[in-house]
Amino acid sequence: MSLKSEFENLLSKLNVEREELQLKLHLAGMEAKDEFEEAEKQWDQVKHKASEIADDSIETSEEFIAKAKIVGEELKDTYQRIAKRLS
Repeated sequence: MSLKSEFENLLSKLNVEREELQLKLHLAGMEAKDEFEEAEKQWDQVKHKASEIADDSIETSEEFIAKAKIVGEELKDTYQRIAKRLS
């Protein structure tokens, strides 16, 4: 096999790999976007619960605060998963 044909073969393989990676990146980006949209719903819950906890006129139980903390921790994990996927 000549050097030129070896190079052309390499270019062809690189192009296929490149296109596969582009597709995977696109799909990963879409998955990350979908997951982020779901996380936004959790964020709204956390903000709402935080405002209730901060409001001295609303009595909040330890159980309520613990549940809010769990949702916050889940949201933190979700953000970390998304960031890892994008890096």
